[in-house]
Amino acid sequence: MSASPATIWHDVECGAYAADLPLWEELAESCGGPVLELGCGTGRVTLHLARRGHSVVGLDRDPELLAALAERGADLQLSTVEADARAFEVNKPVSLVLAPTHLLQLLPGSEQRRESLHCIAAALRPGGLLAAAIIESMPEADGAPPPLPDVREVDGWVYSSLAIEAAVGPGEIVVRRLRQLVSPEGSLSEEPNEVRIATFTAGELEGEAATCGLVPAGRREIPPTSMHEGSLVVLLERGA
Repeated sequence: MSASPATIWHDVECGAYAADLPLWEELAESCGGPVLELGCGTGRVTLHLARRGHSVVGLDRDPELLAALAERGADLQLSTVEADARAFEVNKPVSLVLAPTHLLQLLPGSEQRRESLHCIAAALRPGGLLAAAIIESMPEADGAPPPLPDVREVDGWVYSSLAIEAAVGPGEIVVRRLRQLVSPEGSLSEEPNEVRIATFTAGELEGEAATCGLVPAGRREIPPTSMHEGSLVVLLERGA
């Protein structure tokens, strides 16, 4: 199956990030399975865990990304669910729900987050754990040079995505990228891409989760890299 443009751009912009993988693997080892990943995309996290023997369910609302994941993980213990993170069900309870890469911050407000948290609580077995990565605020500029673009070549086409701005506004961070595509013949096309990330504190998330039957279970940190800011991971446990 040839990759769709949506699949390729997802791989370009998300596929190379690995700073969080040791933590997800540690949590999967301690919690057991199955593991549910929200917003799994083409499977950066789901495939990593499945290749290490974990049973994983990848949930995403984009059928093209899920098709790519299913093909890549055909020989692994993984399954996919096409659904929105605010309205989903799973066939059997899971031990761990992962919300990597600021997934909950892609939801526009507190009401939508609570909808997702209710679904997560319903999916978890008693004592099960939610691990949600968030960024509470953008750090101050330190004078470091801008990051290099994320680049991938597919069938002679070169895909390049350059982060050009992280604009901080009231209650959100707007991440702007420039996507450039070079054909095998050398012609160039480009288009802007924008992602809005709602900002809230770990305490606010813990308060919202408490209304859904999830209680605080600690916090962990994902270190920054030369290409990415660090994240705070909020751990929330489903009560008995």
